[in-house]
Amino acid sequence: MEANKIKSALADITAEKDPTLKSLKMASLCTALRAEYGVELVVVGGSAIEILTDGAYTSGDLDLCYTNKATLPLRQRQEVMSLLGAKGGPRNWEVAGMFVDVLGAAESFARTPFRRVQGPYGEVRLMKPEDLLVERVLVSVYPAKT
Repeated sequence: MEANKIKSALADITAEKDPTLKSLKMASLCTALRAEYGVELVVVGGSAIEILTDGAYTSGDLDLCYTNKATLPLRQRQEVMSLLGAKGGPRNWEVAGMFVDVLGAAESFARTPFRRVQGPYGEVRLMKPEDLLVERVLVSVYPAKT
């Protein structure tokens, strides 16, 4: 992605007042950048729930995972995020006034396709709502107190 497009996208994201739209825009930008390196990302956890519910549930950060075997070496991950002016790393970043967590591989045994949403800088894939629901139920009871 060209430097001027990244700069324009970051200005747009930084100026965005709606936290849900800001997360969607950032997910779209991060996904587009990583795709140039053959890495597929998916929004997971509370971040996906926030986007799927149009902000009825808020996460406070953006959680992304890899969905294919392609990953980037640490140095390349840092170089990609530096294009965004991100601070931190190698998994947790602060960029454009928000926190972005680029975690490990997405964990899902479901065979249904990811939900897809069009973002301003490209398509964003979201973990399936049913997987998110099961995850939230599991987290609420596990580990159980003994």
